[in-house]
Parts: sequence; C-alpha cells; structure tokens
Amino acid sequence: MSTLIRVNRTDNPQPRFLVIGGGPAGTTFATTAAARGAAVTIIEKDVVGGAAHLWDCIPSKTMTASAVRIESVRNAAKLGLMSDFGSVDTGHLAMRIKAITGDINDSLVSLLESQSVDLIHGEGAFADPHTAVVTTTGGERRIEFDHALVSTGSAPRVPPWAEVDGERILTTRDAYDLPDVPEHMIVIGSGVTGVEFVHIFQSLGSKVTLVVSRQQILPHRDPEVAAVLEEDFLDRGVKLLIGARAEAVERDGDGVVVRCDDGRVVRGSHALLAIGSVPLTENLGLDKAGVDLEHGYVTVDQYQRTSAPHIYAAGDCTGQMPLSSVASMQGRKIALHALGIPVRPLDYSKVTQAVFTEPEIASVGLEEVGAAAVGRKVRTTKVPFAANARSVLQGFTRGFVKVISDPATGVVLGGTIVGHRASELISTIALAVNARVTVSELADTLMVHPSMAEAITDAAE
Repeated sequence: MSTLIRVNRTDNPQPRFLVIGGGPAGTTFATTAAARGAAVTIIEKDVVGGAAHLWDCIPSKTMTASAVRIESVRNAAKLGLMSDFGSVDTGHLAMRIKAITGDINDSLVSLLESQSVDLIHGEGAFADPHTAVVTTTGGERRIEFDHALVSTGSAPRVPPWAEVDGERILTTRDAYDLPDVPEHMIVIGSGVTGVEFVHIFQSLGSKVTLVVSRQQILPHRDPEVAAVLEEDFLDRGVKLLIGARAEAVERDGDGVVVRCDDGRVVRGSHALLAIGSVPLTENLGLDKAGVDLEHGYVTVDQYQRTSAPHIYAAGDCTGQMPLSSVASMQGRKIALHALGIPVRPLDYSKVTQAVFTEPEIASVGLEEVGAAAVGRKVRTTKVPFAANARSVLQGFTRGFVKVISDPATGVVLGGTIVGHRASELISTIALAVNARVTVSELADTLMVHPSMAEAITDAAE
C-alpha cells in the first residue's frame, strides 16, 4: 500500500518543490529554494552530489592531481633536484578517491538536513503532472508537488560493439579502482574525457595508445590548442591513431584487442571507453507528467522549463553543456524562477571550461573557430608561455594565452589558455568577458611579477 506524503500542510502554504536527482543541479536548487522558504523534497537513488560528479569528475581530477605530482618529481632534475621516484600505490589512490567523494556526499547531506530539505533515498517517477512515486527499501511513497526539477544526470555510453567487464574493458567509472597500473592502456575517444585519461595513465606509468576518430584530438576545439596537446602526448611516448574509428573491442587472454574501421588493430592490457554519455531519463514516468524528450534528452526552454511549464530540467539529462558548474548555476536560476524571482537566462556563450591535462586547457567566450563559423570579425592576440619569465623559471613553457576581442570596440569577447594552471588563470579573462572589459583596460591591469598571469596582460597589449 502506498502512502500519500504532502510536502506541506494546508495551514502552511509554502511552495512545494520536488527534485528527482540530487546532483549539482538538484542540490543547488534545493538549498537555494529552501533558504527562501520553500518546502523541498529530493529523491536520490545513488549518491548525493551526483553520480556523474562523484563517480566521474571528482575521481578523475583526484587522479590528475596525483599524476601532476608524479610528473613534477620525474622532471625535478630539470630544476637541479635529484630524486628517485618509487612505484604508484594504486590501492592508496583508490582509497583517497573514495574518501574525498565520501566527504563531499556527507557534507552535502548535512547541508540539506540543516535547511530542512527532505532527502529520500530511492527511485522516483512521476505518476501524474503533480504527483510522484518514490520506491524505497521501506516501500512506496507518493509525493505531491507544485514545481519539480528533473536532474537525473547521465551514465557513460557503451556501444554495442564493446562488452564492458570492469576488468580489462572499462568505462571511465571502472578506472578508479584498478589493482595495478595498466601496462598498456588503449583509450577510445579523444574528447575531453579521453585526453584527460591519456594524461593520467601515462603519468602513472602506463604505455598509452589513443584512438582518434577525427583528424585531431579535441575535434571541436581550436586546432592550435589540439596541436599543443598532441605535441605533448607525442613527447611523452603516447601513440596516436589519427583517423581511426574503433568498431570492436574484445578480450584476448590477459589483454584486449581493438579493431578499427580502417583495418588497424591495436593490442593492449586494457581498453577504456571515453566516447560520451547517455541521459538517465528512462523509467521516470515523464510521459505521465507531460514532459517531452528528444533523443532521450529532456527538452527545455531558456529558463529550463520542460513542455510541462511547472516542471524544470537541468544538468546532463538535458543534453546541454555537461559541466557541474553549469548544472549548479542552472539549479540556482531554476529555484529563483520557480519562486517568481526574476532571473536572466544562463548565457552559455560565456561559460568557462577546462581540460585537466598537463598542460591544462581553459577557455571562455568566443573562440576563433566559433567566430569563423558565424563569419564574425575578431582581433586575436597571442603570447607564448615561452616568453613568460615565471613559466621559464618553473619549467612550464609549453602553451600560450590567446585573447579574442572586437576590433571595433576593443571589448574582450573570449580567450583561451593552454598551459600550467590554465584552469585558474582563465578566471581573469572570464571576468573581463562578463564585465565587457576592453583589451586596453585589461592591458592596464598590473599583475604580479614574475607571474604567469602577466601573459594575459601581454596578450591584451
């Protein structure tokens, strides 16, 4: 027998908000709404903080942190430091990842509880446009709501030609708890996730082969950016199979075989699938709520409203930018909009993005590739880190700073940084883009000397 749970009583007319999926969008929505007096219920079947965030983003960046430290030790001799480097303790690394993700989950649960958010662990689905059913270990519960948010995230895509076993043929979520560093990792997919794992496993000591289906890695990025990373990979000994689309991967004893559509075959100890994600929108009863899908993704308008205007959607399940930062901002804006507070739609053209390799890649706003695609005239100025004093003395000279501006007004329209700590340095350009700062104003900004940030003002000069 199901029990009807009303999120609020009739003598306490709070708006009743329901969230299905407690990832970055859902938790930010909940805390924003609860802080403004709404009664909020979250249904989460896995981990609070989001599976895509805590099983993909945070673990990979934790591994990247270890990889960067390893490289620093290995390259210490260039700075006059003699040291011996030992083996990688994969067990300790895996425990560190679990501890970090566990702490994030616990802190989010505590935050939600402190704001009286009702957190239900179970699987939720809509029964009608204003009612949801959640199945828990204790039975079934029904919840009425005024507004709802669908933020169920995504899962790694597994093609029909690959049988993932979690031992030799892996998705990204299988890569964080391996008993040993793979002898030879074959990474299939050269987008952001793929190149990050190339950097990670090569740094940990694996031989790495990257299967690149297009003519460059990071196919949707500036070719100059891709060229820097490709050069770095080749210097590391990474083998690039350019223009090779994987069409089969199978176990071969204690190893794997990857077969490509052009006849090339590569053998290794492990294969990692990094070929995108699929939205988790099945079994949610969206049709009963009047919510439309397109190719499995929830369709939304500029305010993240679905085809049922009182139901919103955010994060990976919408097919928009699959970034935790974007999902969090969507959640915040949705909460305010649902409460009747005016908000400006999120401007996706000004989203800051980063690729956590070494060198890192970060960008914001307009890129040359995007400007050329729409026929927009821009002014581009570039300064290599090889001309920056701080970069030279630290030994991080690979990469550059590129600033894009309007040739008529001088307003900064975007920028790209390829180099050490690019994900941190890009913040200066991001502020310039959002504040409509001119290149003259940016060039007049006095930076610390010596610092890598000086390359930004030099590029604006």
